[in-house]
Amino acid sequence: MKNLIAIFLGVLTVPGFAPFYLFPLPVITLAFLFYLWRDAASATRVFALGFWYGMGLFGAGVTWLYVSLHDFGAMPPAIAIFALVLLCAYLSFFPAVTGWVTVRMGRTEPYAWIMIVAAIWVLMEWLRGTLFTGFPWLALGYSQVPASPLAGFAPIMGVYGVSLVLVLSAALLSFLIQRSRIVWRLGVFLGGIWLIGFSMQFINWTKPVDEPVSVSLLQGNIEQDLKWREDHIEKTMHTYAQLILESNSRLIVTPEISIPLFNDAVPPEYLAYLADHAKENNGDVLIGLAEHATNGNDTYYNSMFSFGASPEQVYRKHHLVPFGEFIPFKPIFGWIIDVLQIPLSDFSRGSSDQQPLQLAGQQVGVNICYEDVFGEEIIKQLPQATLLVNVSNDAWFGRSIGPHQHLQISQMRALETGRYMLRATNTGLTAIINERGSVLEQIPVFTTAGLHGSAQGFTGATPYVKLGNYFVLVLIGILLGTAWIVSHRIGRNT
Repeated sequence: MKNLIAIFLGVLTVPGFAPFYLFPLPVITLAFLFYLWRDAASATRVFALGFWYGMGLFGAGVTWLYVSLHDFGAMPPAIAIFALVLLCAYLSFFPAVTGWVTVRMGRTEPYAWIMIVAAIWVLMEWLRGTLFTGFPWLALGYSQVPASPLAGFAPIMGVYGVSLVLVLSAALLSFLIQRSRIVWRLGVFLGGIWLIGFSMQFINWTKPVDEPVSVSLLQGNIEQDLKWREDHIEKTMHTYAQLILESNSRLIVTPEISIPLFNDAVPPEYLAYLADHAKENNGDVLIGLAEHATNGNDTYYNSMFSFGASPEQVYRKHHLVPFGEFIPFKPIFGWIIDVLQIPLSDFSRGSSDQQPLQLAGQQVGVNICYEDVFGEEIIKQLPQATLLVNVSNDAWFGRSIGPHQHLQISQMRALETGRYMLRATNTGLTAIINERGSVLEQIPVFTTAGLHGSAQGFTGATPYVKLGNYFVLVLIGILLGTAWIVSHRIGRNT
């Protein structure tokens, strides 16, 4: 029965994220999970409860992967379901280990327990976002963007720091539910955490630089099952050419591989025509293309090329998607290429130290699709970048909650860096996000249109830009050390 409750709590956590944005839910569901943990008879039972909570959370929260694998990757339903269950089981291992370690380290003294469970939970989230190239999707901190008072911690500690104060809040709340003898102290401390977060939302960590720049973010709405068909490429090129020509903005951005051709296969007159239009606007256009590098061997990149008034520049995607853009451990998993009908699944990595592109009078930090899930990598282009641009093809997610979750992740990146984030996607959600993480304008999903607006460049560095995830990792160490001291002092006095 308790396992079913844990699954239900995990599922109920998902509406805390986009598109529902019910940010108090993860705090409440996690508090009840912690209540179950402390009531469990053994560390093994706690492990099981944590595992089933994870299966509920990830089973409901990443169902869009089935759409990618089956609907567009042509993977047989049984294999796609098995792959999804296997991934969810792997992801659920992390909350399960959190519970087990918390019980083993100390399960009686309230203050020590609160510090231990918060520290270990966030340490496991960080490991989940790091191991095997990382999968930090649905890190709890994302649920607090942009409306929660806890979002005020994002420019200081990043998404994992927001997760830390969220889990601390849930642990405190779990003792309130239990009506602990220290309930009034915990209530005051819980209120203080949220008040501090709310107050920090009014701090301007960065400042505007120069005048706002006019921008156009293009959404071609090319169906995924048609995108790579040779008989549809000309129509795609016409769609984006028309959207570009309709724009008078200085910075025009197309989505990831918006033109499904290699750069050396695109007619030069086509690119020259679009570049001339960008020059007339005294600006530049960013076009997504697959790049065939002429370096003596067959090397391919997922790239963004710039054309227009500025010198031509290129950004090459560095953080590739496993099994989508490269196959890890090919001797073992090479067969997946034959099962999945995913074009261009053998990209090379771009350099990890690429600098912002100088476009339309701005320093533009470009990231492609999945890359904006990794805040510690985005800040490598800062504080030089005055604007951030994410291009993506979320058509792989279909009509699921996946594109909405991806938009919320971009909102977190804007908050962490104190920069506008401009998103140009194939089918949605194309949006302009300000430095506070709020969506100013967006295009409805599955529509063909250009989003025309303006974006303010910013300069300066938030604490997160300067310290990255090191700050929260040090805090985790401090919490664990303090918990150990508290436990041993109380142990000697009893």
